[in-house]
Amino acid sequence: MPRFWVVGEPNADGSISKLSTEVATLARSLAADAGGDAVGIVAGPDPASAASGLAAFLATVIAVADPDAAGHAWSVPAAEQVAAVLDGDTDGLVLMGAGPDGRDLAGTLAVLTGRGVLANAVGVRWDGRLVVEMGAFGGKLVTSSGFTGAGGIVTVRPNMVTAEPLPAPGTVEGRPSAGAGRLPRVAVLEAVEEAGAAVPIEEARVIVSGGRGIGGAEGFELVRELADQLGGAVGATRAAVDSGWIPYSQQIGQTGKIVKPQLYLALGISGAIQHKVGMQTAETIIAVNRDPDAPIAEFADLLVVGDLFDVGRALLVALRGRTG
Repeated sequence: MPRFWVVGEPNADGSISKLSTEVATLARSLAADAGGDAVGIVAGPDPASAASGLAAFLATVIAVADPDAAGHAWSVPAAEQVAAVLDGDTDGLVLMGAGPDGRDLAGTLAVLTGRGVLANAVGVRWDGRLVVEMGAFGGKLVTSSGFTGAGGIVTVRPNMVTAEPLPAPGTVEGRPSAGAGRLPRVAVLEAVEEAGAAVPIEEARVIVSGGRGIGGAEGFELVRELADQLGGAVGATRAAVDSGWIPYSQQIGQTGKIVKPQLYLALGISGAIQHKVGMQTAETIIAVNRDPDAPIAEFADLLVVGDLFDVGRALLVALRGRTG
C-alpha cells in the first residue's frame, strides 16, 4: 500500500503556497486510486501556519520546526528535515511543486535519500504503478515515465490540478527537528520583493500578455492599462523578458510560469510552442496580431487581425465606457 508524501512549501508570509495545495489534491487522488494514503510534510523555522493551511487538503500533516533554518535559504534545511521524516520508508513516493525552491529541494532530497526524480510533470496517474507525464521538445511531445524502484520524487508544474479542500480539515502532528545536517546552509543576505500585480499571475482570472510585437518597454504601458481595466495581471513572452521590457517574474511559457486564467488576451504574440505550453489551458484565448497565419491562430478562440495598438486603444475606450 503506497504512501504519497507531499512536501508543502511556505510562502514568504508563512502561509502555504497555492501550488502545494494543488499537489496535495493530486496526492489524495493518487492515494485513492492506489489504495494508499497521502501525508503532508512542512518544515521550516515556524511551520505552523503553512502546516495548518496544508491540513485543509490532507488528513495528516507533519510539521517540523527547525529554528536553525532561520535566515537561510529554505530548500536545503527543509530537504534534510524531510529526509529524516522519510527515513525507513524507502517505498514512499514524494510529490512537490516544480517551482524554483521545489526543484532545489527535489535535487537535494534525491541525494539524501537515493530516490530518482521525474521533473516538471504535466500529468500524474496511478495505473498499478505511478505514471508521470512530462513535456519534451518544447511541449511537442508528451512522454510517460515511471520509476524502476518503488520509491521516487516527482515535481509537479503549476495549474495542472485544481486545488480542492477536504470537507473537514485534517490534523497537524508536530515532530522534533532532526537538527542541522551535513550539508552547508546558504545564508539569505537580502530579500528583494518585486512589486507586481495585486493578484499573482498564476492565480489571475484574466491575463493580458505582450510579446515581441509590443516593440519595447513603453508598449507594455498599454498592456498594463488593459490589465487594470479587466482586473487582471500582466504577462509576457520570453522574447519580451529577454529584451528587458518586463521582469522575468511575468514570463509565461516553458521556461516561465504555467497559467490557467479564464481569459488570456495575447497582444503581439506569435504563439510559438514554448509560449503555448504555458497558457494553452486558458478557458478563452483572444489574440491580436498583424499576421493572420501566426501560429497562435491555430489554437486561439478568437484572432483579431490588426495593429495591436489600434485594437488595444479601441478596447480601452470601450472598457472605460462601461457603466456597470
